[in-house]
Amino acid sequence: MARTKEFDPDAALQSALELFWRRGYEATSMTDLVEHLGVGRASIYATFGNKHELYLKALDRYQQARNPQLLRELSQPGPALPAVRAVVRRFATEATTEATTEGRRLSGCFVTNTAAELAPHDTAAARRVEHNWDHLETLLHSALVRAQAQDELPADRDPLTLARMLLVLMQGLRVVGKASADPARVQDAAEQALTLLD
Repeated sequence: MARTKEFDPDAALQSALELFWRRGYEATSMTDLVEHLGVGRASIYATFGNKHELYLKALDRYQQARNPQLLRELSQPGPALPAVRAVVRRFATEATTEATTEGRRLSGCFVTNTAAELAPHDTAAARRVEHNWDHLETLLHSALVRAQAQDELPADRDPLTLARMLLVLMQGLRVVGKASADPARVQDAAEQALTLLD
């Protein structure tokens, strides 16, 4: 008879996600994970695989939690440009908002962090980052095509090029917001980029 796991794998994965998100891949050891999750090393390996596999599962979970929200925001009926502007402004706000009452800044976007730390030399991580960016670009592109069809966006604008510009901007907002002490730097950049939609 198989022995029942003595921990909740879903809760453990969420806990691992939070630790990796805060500290990054390299700075998180298996010992850190054992202590943070409160789960034995053998149980972590048996349930999730090695540290790298656990990291990828945590990244997948992060994306699965956030992608539906973006889909809802960018595909709602009615005018499309207000939704695009709201998403860009939300990214800018999140990039400069305090994450906790302890005064620590947000850990940045987990996907953006992965792009900077692992994607240049980790094929599996790079694939997930690219998939996430493709998804966001597609959502933005679709919203901008709708905006153009509804006469919200001038006919001489290229929705795909604009979507790519916004994607790059939004990832950049996450990076700068994580490190900069000046929120206006991020907010001003976002507002200036949005003028291209007028």
